[in-house]
Amino acid sequence: MDGQTCQQPGCTGTIEGGFCNVCGIEPANGTTILPQRTTRYVTSRFGTVATASVTGPTGTTGTAGSSFTSAKIGTGSSRRSTRSSRSGSSRRQLGLGLIQVPELPPLDPAAVIMAEPAVPENKRYCSNCNDRLKREKGFCPKCGRPYNFTPTLQAGDVLAEQYEVVGCLAFGGLGWIYLAKDKVLSRWVVLKGLLNAQDEAGAAAAVAERQFLAAVKHANIVGVYNFVQRGTEGFIVMEYVGGKSLKAIRKERGPLPVTEAIAYIHRILGAFAYLHRQEPPLVYCDFKPDNFMLEGDDVKLIDMGGVRRVDDPGGDIYGTKGYSAPEAGDGPTIVSDLYTVARTLAVLVCEFRGYQSAYEFTLPAPEEQPVFAQYESLHRFLLKGTRESPDERFQTADEMAEQLAGILREIVSTEQKAAHPTESTLFGGDVMRLQNGSNGNTHQPGPELIPGLKVDIEDKAAQFILANASSTDPQEQLEIYTQATMKFPKSAEAKLRLAKSLIETGKYEAAEARLFEVQVEDPWDWRVVWLRGIAHFRRGQPRDAAAHFDHVYSEHPGELAPKLALALAAEAAGEIDYATDLYNVVSVTDTNFTTAAFGLA
Repeated sequence: MDGQTCQQPGCTGTIEGGFCNVCGIEPANGTTILPQRTTRYVTSRFGTVATASVTGPTGTTGTAGSSFTSAKIGTGSSRRSTRSSRSGSSRRQLGLGLIQVPELPPLDPAAVIMAEPAVPENKRYCSNCNDRLKREKGFCPKCGRPYNFTPTLQAGDVLAEQYEVVGCLAFGGLGWIYLAKDKVLSRWVVLKGLLNAQDEAGAAAAVAERQFLAAVKHANIVGVYNFVQRGTEGFIVMEYVGGKSLKAIRKERGPLPVTEAIAYIHRILGAFAYLHRQEPPLVYCDFKPDNFMLEGDDVKLIDMGGVRRVDDPGGDIYGTKGYSAPEAGDGPTIVSDLYTVARTLAVLVCEFRGYQSAYEFTLPAPEEQPVFAQYESLHRFLLKGTRESPDERFQTADEMAEQLAGILREIVSTEQKAAHPTESTLFGGDVMRLQNGSNGNTHQPGPELIPGLKVDIEDKAAQFILANASSTDPQEQLEIYTQATMKFPKSAEAKLRLAKSLIETGKYEAAEARLFEVQVEDPWDWRVVWLRGIAHFRRGQPRDAAAHFDHVYSEHPGELAPKLALALAAEAAGEIDYATDLYNVVSVTDTNFTTAAFGLA
């Protein structure tokens, strides 16, 4: 079959690899065998979209009690590619300069000491089996592990001839947290217990195991100064942060304003990105409102006791019910870390009753939580961040922060009636504006008004495609992108560009063949769904197109292009009210989107 002349009318190509090297269409008598796949279906108000997935378990181990520790550790990494995140967000200031958040005055360290340190009975759990414990110390009646909820350090105790204990600050998952004075450097410090060792050798091993934390240096992560041992206990010596935990702020004020909560979470994602970029990556494990603080006009991770290397072959994993991912007990991962970030944001912005029980791994519907109904993009963000399958969530902290920044811009723009545009790393600009309004059919919603995809500069064919980007002739584009697929047979970008060109010239079956090739290589490449939506739109199927654009909106809730595409398809499908809402969001957030303004008009 290869080498034969293409039989399509007017085509001069030849068959290579089962398809024409010019028009991309498979010969009528040709047979192509492609890998089998399983299919995942996503339903929206416009219908159901079939998206490919891979076979194999992802792990759904749950947790019990208010917190848990597990001795099972594995790499447990998501199998999904992280190609979709091409650049990090700017995190130079809290809230990206879009909003003002309440600034906390510095607190007197002595004022935060507990007068009578005690752990309430409803917070006493066995660190081994999670069984409820009634007494302050003794042996767990279920598993027999010894426990002690009374402070082991007293005011006046001195550790390592340097750190004088002043009192207790709180009780955490690893034991009591103490305020101390560094007698050598004249500064306040915090002593945080390490794993509960039963002998001095075990304590020494625990101290040595955590030495890597001393190398962690980031503006939004509490500084680790030292590690000390006292008998059978080991302690991390950390920077004292004179602020309030987000748990305390949330308790005092109730659900936080959405923009304020987003600002805090967006900023702290920089710390997660830093930890995840280490070699090997570090995972925080137990993120929740208790574990990051507002200090002055910035936020900071304050508890490094549960941080682990992602490839650590043994040890305990710490997590909290209601925040930890379903698979967290099988081993901490970057993706399970990001799950805790999304859950924390959900708890900060809504009256989340039942988040540790009925909604332990789910979110309430918008009908139950008005904040979700009011802020659709935020709701979609939280849904993606807490999906059951790790492969379907955000894969990097930078990707998560990029989308959250877009949502913050959208909400602030809508509420202030003032645009806050920014350039997307994934999508091009408004087509109508780039054409100077020369499109003669601007009064009708159509696929020609949908912004294009930016070239993935990490793709092997990127430079070839960019070097030939000036051509606008459809037939010439077909030839260029066909050459790209031949020159770079493993390039997803080349196949996607060829598929788009085939769609624009009405060769839908050939385009689908190319899209399927990309999907086989990467089942989570959302660009395949995007181009299928455009194909449906061009074939006069706006409702099917809307279902596909709706899926991309959920994948990238902070981007404007999917909202615009969905608005165009929704209008064409007769969903005028929903289209109007989307046009309004896009046009208010970025006045450069002329298409959205025309849509409203």
